Amino acid sequence: MAQEKVSVFRKAHFNAAHRLNVEEWSAEKNAEVFGKCNLPHYHGHNYEIVVKVTGEVDEKTGYVFDMKLLNDIIQQEVVARFDHRNLNLDTQEFKTLNPTAENIAIVIYKLIRPRIDEKLDLQIRLYETERNFVEYPI
Repeated sequence: MAQEKVSVFRKAHFNAAHRLNVEEWSAEKNAEVFGKCNLPHYHGHNYEIVVKVTGEVDEKTGYVFDMKLLNDIIQQEVVARFDHRNLNLDTQEFKTLNPTAENIAIVIYKLIRPRIDEKLDLQIRLYETERNFVEYPI
């Protein structure tokens, strides 16, 4: 008989600046599409990330995933890399990728996924503001 699946969640925070801009577009088109998010001197967010890991509870440990280890992974792969950075200028991940909330969530997923056993499901929820957030994968 298969065990029930349980999801565990870990929150973390990082602060970062970015500018939404498509190099091939004119200044007018960038301003039209991205508005204030295209201002040339960047702007910042206090991002909140929620990492969700889903799987069966281990019979020995009682864990789906060790939350201390999950916190360590998030700190190493996300916070240390992006906190107090300008995503456009200071990170390899966004040198050529527009740092929208959608793209940031996908990048975070790709950074964390190799550190989580494949038998476990992983989902990232990224809050850019308390009212604007994205999830990946859906």
